[in-house]
Amino acid sequence: MEKILILGAAGQVGIDLTEKLIEIFGTENVIASDLKIPENPKCKFLQLDALDKEAIKEVIIHEKITTVYHLVAMLSATGEKKPLLAWKLNMDTLFTILEFAKEGLIKKIFWPSSIAIFGPTTPKINTPQSTIIEPTTIYGISKYAGELLCQWYYQKHKVDVRSVRYPGLISWKAEPGGGTTDYAVEIFYEALRNKSYTCFLKEDTRLPMMYIDDAIEATIRLMTTEAETIKTRTSYNISAFDFTPSELAALIKKHIPDFQIRYSPDFRQNIADSWPQSIDDTQARQDWNWNPRFTLEKMVSEMLSKLTNKLKV
Repeated sequence: MEKILILGAAGQVGIDLTEKLIEIFGTENVIASDLKIPENPKCKFLQLDALDKEAIKEVIIHEKITTVYHLVAMLSATGEKKPLLAWKLNMDTLFTILEFAKEGLIKKIFWPSSIAIFGPTTPKINTPQSTIIEPTTIYGISKYAGELLCQWYYQKHKVDVRSVRYPGLISWKAEPGGGTTDYAVEIFYEALRNKSYTCFLKEDTRLPMMYIDDAIEATIRLMTTEAETIKTRTSYNISAFDFTPSELAALIKKHIPDFQIRYSPDFRQNIADSWPQSIDDTQARQDWNWNPRFTLEKMVSEMLSKLTNKLKV
């Protein structure tokens, strides 16, 4: 049985992933950690700074950890405001975990990349698995460097590190965390609370997105696949659907007829314009049978239903 440590468990991916890992491996085999401990943790939860190498090493040894899910990162919009901290947080922590695996302290690592690695020179429609990669944000630069680092540790030291390139993720449990695709979460909160939303992207900005349940399914499927079937050791493209703010607003209006949206693009528009509009994830489908379950319409219904209950509106 695996013994799992999750770094960054209080974030957008971490909240749902922790619950799923507990369901699969049992409460006793999952340890969650973050800088802030939630009010009602569902498993053993440690207050850990991902930059504190010795503290993490002590936990790994003491708890006999075999697998680390390394979710710690400063996202695109926040990273542009704090570039030095973003680089340090995103890269130093990855080096730490890869070195622990190299030393034999852990057996397997999950580390997420992002569509932020792609830049304005990348083909925007059905972006291929292997293509031109010239990111224009600190977040994207750090994620691409991380991909190459993961591949190097696998090739040179046989470190079993696996990764997917998340598109924009949409979830109802976690609040938005400073990303360029945050509008696709914020819009649901504002539609239910105020029946209006001011979007920080233009109405026709098309981006690839995914419902959180599919993101968690992809993560678990990749991590439970036999190592010999993992052909890509940088990071796998994964995709579900793509849409524009105006298309999402139109679907929300079907449920909330008096919902109104306005547009006031800010600095995040330039970031979004550099990213793909749709993703080709053929390689993931072939190598480990990736297949999303949520359509755009099903995601909208699910978000409105879950948030209505959460917000008591």
